[in-house]
Amino acid sequence: MNIDAYLQRLNYHGPQACDVDTLRALHQAHLLAVPFENLDIQRGRPIVLEETALYDKIVRQCRGGFCYELNGLFAALLRELGFEVKLLSAGVRDNGKFGPEFDHLTLLVQLKERWLADVGFGDSFCEPLRLEELTEHVQHGSAYRLRHTGEYWIMQRRLSKQEWEPQYRFTLQPHRLADFASMCRYHQTSPASHFTQHRICSRATPEGRVTLSDMRLIITTNGQRQETILQDQAEYTQALWEYFGIDLTESN
Repeated sequence: MNIDAYLQRLNYHGPQACDVDTLRALHQAHLLAVPFENLDIQRGRPIVLEETALYDKIVRQCRGGFCYELNGLFAALLRELGFEVKLLSAGVRDNGKFGPEFDHLTLLVQLKERWLADVGFGDSFCEPLRLEELTEHVQHGSAYRLRHTGEYWIMQRRLSKQEWEPQYRFTLQPHRLADFASMCRYHQTSPASHFTQHRICSRATPEGRVTLSDMRLIITTNGQRQETILQDQAEYTQALWEYFGIDLTESN
């Protein structure tokens, strides 16, 4: 891995010390630079969970990906910089229940304290969460916390003053990237997977978020949402390039 090229892809020019400030800065830079997207799934192109393939796609081709790709490669970058990182299996909450093991890949970073890092969950926390029971983390107008129940930790997002919504649950059992291959194939091929049903490309911005959801262009700025319906594939292609720097030509 070419660390300098990866950091350039993130537009990151800050310190590289193995501390929480660097982790926070890298985490935010990743979310601002690299989109959460499933465009290859929609094009029928297989996703290979190998570091070289992920690096080629995300760094060299300036593409994004979904959780297995984004967190898988981010973990490799952190390790190259000297961080201690574990890949964790998580089940995403959907329709009132949690998904199966390896439904989602998230990261545990061990410093003086343990931190949950996740650059592959779309519109979620921008900075790592300290792994502590019920500590509230307020970030950019949203609040997150972690609950510990039995063998599971549950990441929650605040809905209202009294209500917290579970996002996903995980254990601290470490895994290898290859362990996620079966569920990665499922999400690429199953008609029941959200990723085969809709085309998505989404990236955080300093003021909010920009998202292409099928033919809808959604720009949120300081809490104000603007939605535009794109009229044809030409407008979609232009928006994909303008907001994400992605050009899906035959060679890409």
